[in-house]
Amino acid sequence: MQRTLTGILSSKGSNVWTVAPDDTVYDALETMAEHNIGALVVLDGDDLVGILSERDYARKVMLLDRGSKQTRVSEIMTTEIRTVGSTSTVAECMESMTEHRIRHLPVLDDDGRLAGVISIGDVVKAMIAQQRDMITQLERYITT
Repeated sequence: MQRTLTGILSSKGSNVWTVAPDDTVYDALETMAEHNIGALVVLDGDDLVGILSERDYARKVMLLDRGSKQTRVSEIMTTEIRTVGSTSTVAECMESMTEHRIRHLPVLDDDGRLAGVISIGDVVKAMIAQQRDMITQLERYITT
């Protein structure tokens, strides 16, 4: 049984923490720390314009000795955003995340609006649940 992202988002919740392109990196880091998350979606109004991750911060602020209070999110965010639809499967997400070496995928609904964010942890947890379900079904089949 392939689980879709709609099911994952409904169980995990579809709260999406966002930041604006003109916000400071420091403010973004505070939001990430407050919510114990590794990435923020960057919205300009309702438009998805980027994603800001801890990796962006480490590589584009810390390593370049820039100040997080002076640097704007737009200066370091990833603008080449990979997204998935809410009806995508967990396997499709895993494939995309592996191929593009990313840890967070914004999920868009049928109208192209932001419905949530799936992390690599969410995908791994769902894959483990799928395997557990399959093992249970196979055990039932064998013992019947």
